[in-house]
Amino acid sequence: MVLQALAFYLFAAVTVASGVMVITARNPVHSVLFLILAFFNSAGLFVLLGAEFLAMILVVVYVGAVAVLFLFVVMMLDINFVQLREGFQRYLPVGALIGLVLAAELVLIGGSYGLADAAQPLFAAPVGVPEGVSNVEALGQLVYTKYVYLFQAAGLVLLVAMIGAIVLTLRTRPGVVRQDPAKQSARTIEESVEIKKVPTGKGI
Repeated sequence: MVLQALAFYLFAAVTVASGVMVITARNPVHSVLFLILAFFNSAGLFVLLGAEFLAMILVVVYVGAVAVLFLFVVMMLDINFVQLREGFQRYLPVGALIGLVLAAELVLIGGSYGLADAAQPLFAAPVGVPEGVSNVEALGQLVYTKYVYLFQAAGLVLLVAMIGAIVLTLRTRPGVVRQDPAKQSARTIEESVEIKKVPTGKGI
């Protein structure tokens, strides 16, 4: 138990520190790397909870796909960091005010839930997995029945993020050749193929 407690505090501390560095790092590439570190430590927390499947999905999907996609998009955007930092001090008071409002809302929601009479028994009553049901099966029954609409909404959010990343990276740049899929698909045989009749013995 002592070893599990030490591992929990280690993973939790690194996860929180990585999350803070994601939003405070000046270089977006460093932010993505700290995000990957946060994902790895969150996977360690899932392993301590006995949710090995969630830990594997977090590493394979989020670290292996989503975070790598973020990294490539950030590197392809060619962002001018000097220009971005010019308006930081001007918008800092507004951003700080919004952050304080969101923090106050989270404290009120969490405090009202924690102090509710109906929530007190739930803190000491963990939900157990029924006998004969694996971790993956129990998770699938919960996600695809009770939370199926939220699961579909999360998929739509990821779809919108993917489309936004594609739109940002495919913007028109002067001096760069860009493909037009609609124009390529509308080409006819006469426009794409030219037949040359070469007389016998007069070829190249």
